[in-house]
Amino acid sequence: MTKIRWGVLSTARIGLNHVIPAMQQGTYCEVTAIASRDKQRADAVAQQAGIAKAYGSYAELLADPEVDAIYIPLPNEQHVPWSIESLEAGKHVLCEKPIALTADEAQTLVDAAARHPHLKAMEAFMYRHHPQWQRAKQLVADGAIGDLRTIQSFFAYANLDPTNIRNQADHGGGGLMDIGCYNISFSRFIFGEEPARVCSMVEYDPTFNTDRLDIHLLDAAFTLPTSQYFWHDWPDRDRDTRERAGPTSLSDVVRARFDH
Repeated sequence: MTKIRWGVLSTARIGLNHVIPAMQQGTYCEVTAIASRDKQRADAVAQQAGIAKAYGSYAELLADPEVDAIYIPLPNEQHVPWSIESLEAGKHVLCEKPIALTADEAQTLVDAAARHPHLKAMEAFMYRHHPQWQRAKQLVADGAIGDLRTIQSFFAYANLDPTNIRNQADHGGGGLMDIGCYNISFSRFIFGEEPARVCSMVEYDPTFNTDRLDIHLLDAAFTLPTSQYFWHDWPDRDRDTRERAGPTSLSDVVRARFDH
């Protein structure tokens, strides 16, 4: 089977540290080109990652006839525009999550993909292809655990950099969209339907020393369309014993809850 030749739009860390190395180990794919708005940055990353071609603009990469498919790890608000540009350039698309920020925006991409039926466009939720998740879905479908009424999921990440795009709500929804979209996807994947309501919590403890790991938490309880909604609040959890910059208490913890 011929290998799929991938081009990557941007030098984002998720691509460099995770996706590109995985693609380079794949039997049926190879990474042949990468693009950045900064040509020097593209050159440096291409040399570091062993990628043959580097471009100083995304449009230049899309014009490369030796690229079959595009991987897009750009900021959230750029996902749909560059996915459409890639399709119109005749390339398959694998786009980081969330592939769109609204249902209307997603429909725009669906309509664009329909105009190119010979091309594939997909959101990069890798867990859906993991045997463990496939087995969990099968167990639910077979009724092995009984009637599914509620899904409660948890996703956590640590990021203290105020300039990071995940900490800027005006850039594609920030962490709640970028990380929280997993929680929505879990419900869709396991149950096969949209949740009727979602509650989520973000927790941040500002008293942790900034040169150590701080905690950001996203938690969601999903009400499935066929069940009655309920929310079980988190109890105050014991903290671990890591050193801190100064005294702290649960009153120092900032919590916010969102209904979506």
